[in-house]
This record gives sequence, C-alpha cells and structure tokens, in this order.
Amino acid sequence: MVVQGRRGGAAAVAVACGTGLAMGLLATGCSPDGAAADEQEPSVRPADAAATRVRDSADALMRARSAVVRTALETVSGGTRLAIRGTGGYDFTTSSGQLRVVLPDPAGGPGGGRQPITEILAPGALFMKNRGAGVPADKWVRVETVSLADGNLVTGGATDPLAAAELLRGAREVTYLGEERLDGGVVVRHYRGTADIGAAARVASPRTGRVLAVAEKGFTTALVPFDAYLDAAGRLRKVRLRFHFANGAPQGASVTSTTALSGFGTRVAVRLPDRRDIYTGKIASAAPQASAASRESAAPQASAAAQESSAAQGSAVSPGPAAP
Repeated sequence: MVVQGRRGGAAAVAVACGTGLAMGLLATGCSPDGAAADEQEPSVRPADAAATRVRDSADALMRARSAVVRTALETVSGGTRLAIRGTGGYDFTTSSGQLRVVLPDPAGGPGGGRQPITEILAPGALFMKNRGAGVPADKWVRVETVSLADGNLVTGGATDPLAAAELLRGAREVTYLGEERLDGGVVVRHYRGTADIGAAARVASPRTGRVLAVAEKGFTTALVPFDAYLDAAGRLRKVRLRFHFANGAPQGASVTSTTALSGFGTRVAVRLPDRRDIYTGKIASAAPQASAASRESAAPQASAAAQESSAAQGSAVSPGPAAP
C-alpha cells in the first residue's frame, strides 16, 4: 500500500486507495501456548541474551512449519490515517502463503469500501487478484518483490511473515519488558528494540536475504523500531514494525506493520496462478478513484520496474494447502 522513496532521494508513492494499489498495494501454565510458570524471565535481563531470543524467533517459526496469520498495516501521512487488514495462512518451510486483504473505504466508511484482494506470497513474487485498476476480476497481477524499493515489506499491504521474522535477526538494543497476555489468553514475553535491515539481510536465509538487501535502501533509515512477543517455545506470536519514509513531506510518513501468528502447524496449501491467468495489460492509476486526502498522497505513479514486473508471466504450481 506504500511505495517509498529511497534514502536521500525524492519519495515515489505513499498511500493509494480505491480500485488501484499503486502497482503493488502500496504476534499461564506449562503448555506450548503460554510461558511456563517456573520459567518467568527476570525483569532485568542482559541485553545480549534478550537480543538472542528475538533473533532466534525466526528459527522457531521454521520448526513450527506453518501458522494462521493476521496482519494490519497502518499508514499516516499529512494527517491522513489509513488501515489495511489481512487474514490467511503461511508456510514457513516454502516461504509462501495466502492472504485476504481488506482495503479502507476511500469515502471513510467503516468495514472497507472495496472487494477484498487475494494475495499470494511466494519466493521472489507477489500475486494479487481482484486489485481493480482496470485488471479483470479473474486475472492476477504478478510483481517481482526485488523490483520494489522496499522489497515488499509494506508495498503489498501486509508484511510477509517470514520477512518480518527474519528482519528481527538484525535486532539490537533489545529490552525485555515482561510478560503479557495476548488475545486468546496466550502468555508471551514482550521485547522492544531496533532492527537493522542491513544486518538482518546478511544473516537471513537466502530466500529472504535478497528482499531485505533491497529494503535496506528503500526507507528513510535502515533502523526499524519493533515490539516482539514470543511464547514459551520461542515462537514469534506478534511483531509490530515501524517504518518511516520521506514521502515528500517535512514530517515524512510512517507505516506500522503488525503481524500476529497462531494455529502453528495448520496445513497451508498455496497454488500459484497459471501462466494464462496472469494479467499482462496496462494497469490504470488509482488516483482518480481516491478521496481528496488519499489523492494527495497517492498521486505519484509507481516505478517503471514495478510496472514491468506486474506484466511478467506467472510460474508453475507450488504444493501446499488451502489458506484458512
């Protein structure tokens, strides 16, 4: 939902509402779900130990294999606040998942004013269906994630769950804030710190490392403040990441991406679109359909690279389960 300018340069695109998405839709007891009663962390814990726990949470997700996902992306620019929400499932072993993303109503009404968009997250690519902007309802748009200035950390309206977790491999200056209870009663340990995108890219898995290396150059700063919530098994239950862009405004624009994970081990099957179902035509601008406030931030067009990638052809079928 947000396409950002590169550090030190002019901003490209901020928020896009309406039928178009600016070429890419600019986390008691002893159970695994709670913190063991006899394993309470002290209120003061060495920073390096806390950082290690956070960095290792991505490995814990790989062991869990899959999860049910809820996402929220909130953008603030020029006094305008918009929220995009998604639900679905993700397979960490294949770096793929499927989300149903709901855009905000351009008129400001509750519950979203557009048909939900289906997104497929796959290694190196983002697929979107029902994105509007002149794209037939039965066609998919394909975007190469490395062609996006942020590596699709926020452009798609949701942060890829594996990318969010692996970004924490660059965690630094981490503070343990104590135990909390999430919705559903899960007891978690709350950590707060800053993630260095460049450092994370150097130690992330090959599938995510390329994306993070691109993202390092796409924000006003490569340092991303975060709040991470880990369960007793070390799995990331919830993470909130705060990104910032120049966005052509003195105060810039902020984007807060929240990813919540539950239902670990849930079967998640993802089938990539057939080549014949990939749209290769021209994608219309979203600006005419947006509200006055949205037009202000969405007016600039996406980069040529994103346009080229959205016209690219699809790939073969990938094994996996129906997203919840």
